[in-house]
Amino acid sequence: MTPRDEIVRVFLAETHENLDRVENTLIVLEKNPDNREPIAGVFRAFHCLKGTSGFLGFARLEGLSHAAETLLVAIREGKMAPNAAVVETLLSVVDAVRKALIPVARDGREAEADFQGLIDVLGRHLDARKTAPSAAPAAAAGGGSRETESQARSAGKVRVDVGLLDKLMNLVGELVLARNQIQQSARADDAISSAAQRLSHITGELQEGVMKARMQPVSVVWDHLPRVARDVANACGKKVRLEMEGLETELDRGIIEAIGDPLVHLLRNAVDHGIEAPARRAERQKSEEGLLRLRAYHEGGQVVIQLSDDGAGIQTNLLRVKALKARLITPEAAARMNDREALQLIFLRGVSTSDKVTHLSGRGVGMDIVRANIEKVGGTIEVRSRRGEGTTFFLRMPLTLAIIPALIATAGGERFAIPRPSVRELVRLDGAAAREGIERVHDALVTRLRGQLLPLVKLDALLGLALAAPREGVVHILVLHAQGRPFGLVVDAVLDTQEIVVKPVGARLKELGLYQGATILGDGRVALILDVAALAERGGITDESHDLLSASRPAPAAAPLTPKNVLLLIGNRDGGRMALPLGRVTRLEEFGAKDVERAGGQEMVQYRGQILPLIPLEMALPERRTRPRPPDPAGERDESRLQVVVHERQGRPVGLVVHRILDIVEEDLAAPRPPSRKGIKCCAVIREKVTEVVDLDELLAGFDLPGEARR
Repeated sequence: MTPRDEIVRVFLAETHENLDRVENTLIVLEKNPDNREPIAGVFRAFHCLKGTSGFLGFARLEGLSHAAETLLVAIREGKMAPNAAVVETLLSVVDAVRKALIPVARDGREAEADFQGLIDVLGRHLDARKTAPSAAPAAAAGGGSRETESQARSAGKVRVDVGLLDKLMNLVGELVLARNQIQQSARADDAISSAAQRLSHITGELQEGVMKARMQPVSVVWDHLPRVARDVANACGKKVRLEMEGLETELDRGIIEAIGDPLVHLLRNAVDHGIEAPARRAERQKSEEGLLRLRAYHEGGQVVIQLSDDGAGIQTNLLRVKALKARLITPEAAARMNDREALQLIFLRGVSTSDKVTHLSGRGVGMDIVRANIEKVGGTIEVRSRRGEGTTFFLRMPLTLAIIPALIATAGGERFAIPRPSVRELVRLDGAAAREGIERVHDALVTRLRGQLLPLVKLDALLGLALAAPREGVVHILVLHAQGRPFGLVVDAVLDTQEIVVKPVGARLKELGLYQGATILGDGRVALILDVAALAERGGITDESHDLLSASRPAPAAAPLTPKNVLLLIGNRDGGRMALPLGRVTRLEEFGAKDVERAGGQEMVQYRGQILPLIPLEMALPERRTRPRPPDPAGERDESRLQVVVHERQGRPVGLVVHRILDIVEEDLAAPRPPSRKGIKCCAVIREKVTEVVDLDELLAGFDLPGEARR
């Protein structure tokens, strides 16, 4: 790379960042023309663009930015107002500059574009106010240049080439693989075990450091959304205000790139379909200006992106009619659908809530692609809506794609990895349930799970593997979700959950469309990573057979409460079943008793470069805090291993030691009853057994842990 190439690279990065800021500032200025303070930042951006373009010999860009800069000087000095027409012209300049940068990025040459028309429009705005550049604006321009240069010299940043970051991530991946292999080999050797543990800690810290370097704030893809909302609102004759929260929330750059187009589509739909016209909103006693809220936050080891509108909501009856008309569901299935299920129809190709086709929407194409793109990077999308009040979409995305948690299972003598976010729960059928629990309905294999039919796919049969001899009286089912539909994947055995490094597969395997990649396990063997959405499609889960199954299931007796993803466990030695909201769980870990250290009367372990305080759940319950631990019934648990639920408190990890982790389930909390003691949110029937749902905040309120601020 020549010195000029490096300058061009930095010029492109800085210009795109500046254009995003300029765009948002102009939109704010359009709504508040009396506030002239933001103009200074817009002026500096165009002044910087003019100077660097001139240095690089991009004469056309230099001339266009000079004309825009001249207009901005007049606005800044109060000689003209930034009315809607002026803002529209300046936004057109931003669009023209972006287009002109495409050939610069491709081969370092300026586009042969004619900007004279735009320059003339900028000049006419000045002529209309009978203003012209003078010596004072020129002096102001010089001051702006010095300020910009000073800021550039003082800028808390170092630009790192993306290729270098990718190389570092690959090397960390290789280190993680080596760590996994050493850990597996060291289990039988105590001398090596301690060194392997130290290596694991160092690898974890390095992994987190490199991953942080790859992280980018969501503002990278959000910065242009105010412009999208404005343009669509103007085209529809609507008034819309966009509020954004959590701009600093970070994601891996690969996921950032993947969610850009889906977010634009969802935003356009919210303005076009969701927000009503001003007159209609006035009739409903709403503000004429519709409100969009875009929010990002961390939850349960994922990033949740939430897009809400205060519009008319989605008519589920209309969705049913559209899906029936397109022959995507049967009348029987439509009749049995509740509103929550009917909302999922919006993700089917050919279903639209718009009555007419426009240049913006109405063809029923797009939401299916949105969901496919989100699921392709391991995310999920959910929609909730209420008539007359609005609609909210929830995008749940993994933090990174390079190293992911996965569940390892076997089928036909081979081992496969399934991305953990796709797995909702594990089901094991024993004895009579294994013999009688699987049946055929409409030529499809199904089982009944909590009163509903769950379609099944046998992994060995789907992949054409040799059928392994079935284990007598045992069936293992992974309950997965794809395209909003649950299905069960039947495997021979479930081995383990571990962090895996995603490696690309060869062209021939890629053509099959069933694998996201491959990974190397701790014993050095290769395991293919399954593509859950592709498995569902190949197994026929996404076709009409699923709707026939939906029509066959019994209607619910009563509307259940909101379903909860919960971690099911035995909290103490008395054998009482408890549940934790999965959103409060960061990780599940297992530690050796010899890893536990004690300081200041507090048990703790060294964990991922930090100190993890340990709190036994049975001792955290109020009536237990002053009692000795009861003896463990013989044979119930290996005392040499501790099962720990890790969650965050005041931004620090805390480990809750439980007696035994049972399962992760998505469960309707049936027949909830008030709590019987402190630290318990409620009692409910989960998996046909009475279960206490733990209130973590109340349970741990009395514990002061190292490094925490006292409450």
